[in-house]
Amino acid sequence: MSKPSPTNPAPPTRIGLIGFGCVGQGLYDILQRHPEAGFTVARIAVKNPTKLRPLPAGRFEFHADDLLDDPTLDLLVEVIDDADEAFRLVSRALRQGRRVVTANKAMVARHLPELIALQREFGGTLLYEAAVCGSIPVVRTLDSYFAQEPLLQVSGIFNGSSNYVLTRMREADSDYAEALAEAQAQGFAETDPTLDMAAFDPRSKAVILAAHACGLLLDPDAVLNLGIENVSAADIRYAAERGKKLKVVAILQPLPGGGATVYVTPQFVDADSPLYAVEREFNGVVVDAEFAGQHFWRGRGAGGHPTGSAVLADLVALRHGFRYAYAKLPAETALTAEVPDLELEVYLRSAPAELRRALGLTDVSEQLSAPGFTYDYAVGYVRLSQLHRYRDALRAGGTFVARTGRVRPVVAQPAPQLETALAAD
Repeated sequence: MSKPSPTNPAPPTRIGLIGFGCVGQGLYDILQRHPEAGFTVARIAVKNPTKLRPLPAGRFEFHADDLLDDPTLDLLVEVIDDADEAFRLVSRALRQGRRVVTANKAMVARHLPELIALQREFGGTLLYEAAVCGSIPVVRTLDSYFAQEPLLQVSGIFNGSSNYVLTRMREADSDYAEALAEAQAQGFAETDPTLDMAAFDPRSKAVILAAHACGLLLDPDAVLNLGIENVSAADIRYAAERGKKLKVVAILQPLPGGGATVYVTPQFVDADSPLYAVEREFNGVVVDAEFAGQHFWRGRGAGGHPTGSAVLADLVALRHGFRYAYAKLPAETALTAEVPDLELEVYLRSAPAELRRALGLTDVSEQLSAPGFTYDYAVGYVRLSQLHRYRDALRAGGTFVARTGRVRPVVAQPAPQLETALAAD
């Protein structure tokens, strides 16, 4: 058999593409523009046969399992929205020993222990750089470059949609609804913005990074996520008056002796933080390593071409035999049961009195509250576990919560219960 050469090049790597939305189209366009990359999209499976698409109808088929059963396809790319269907397809492909790329962060975060176990048992490979922060190569960097180095903290802005809304609220002195409508019109936010604005999307990304940065497999439901659905122009002005900006920031904080604290909330960011200048739809990731010091990456966190470029990078890596090492994970892949507790200093605006007492706000350093005021707030310490417990009540009550950035160990007294606080009335 003749070897590939400039006059006898290797045949293109054949890809089976499942999904042809924003990311799928972005990847297809990149590969069409750069045939020298050596990939060809041989088959495309989609769900809806009546949807208009920018390719001839004959290029599409409607049974994704047929692609999994095609031995002529070298690599599979899954870029659909349905996390449950994505897991069914990806897990089946891994049981076949296939090589797969996915961009579905909710699926990976929810099922990472099973996905790792399937790779180990059947020999397949799954890469998912495109699932976290779009074009920023953070997953492979943590998995490979920082495989052995202890990390002090990983933090960042992991969602471009909410970051765009906060940027526009500050720039235009507008309210949340107006900025969100603009983000939707620009294509930076979905018609149903819940996953982005309520911080479920960055929570999934934080859970994925915890496996590579801290060696932890977390249940997403155990990780606090507070979003910006209740943010107001007054909150933006409060930050600006103090020389800060509001950002939705994810924190992964490894703890001495093992474990880590992981949470995602709005935070007042100081001007000396690398995240201060990350605006609009951009993402930013800060890694503080014990020996290498601080590293910072900024890049587009979403969009067809930025995310498609991450898929392409994974395809090239698969072709060269790369797989994640998970060097910091134990041999067993069971979920870590609990996220350790901390006390966080928070800005709490428009919290009903009973909910504020239930949260156990202590050491209040600043507050504004008077009859007739439509804007009232307090700054004090709350346990992370209490914020998690009453997350839904905070959202439903119209309360906005943002961290100041200060944290401390948990004080040893029990936090009050909402039922007790209500009974005190």
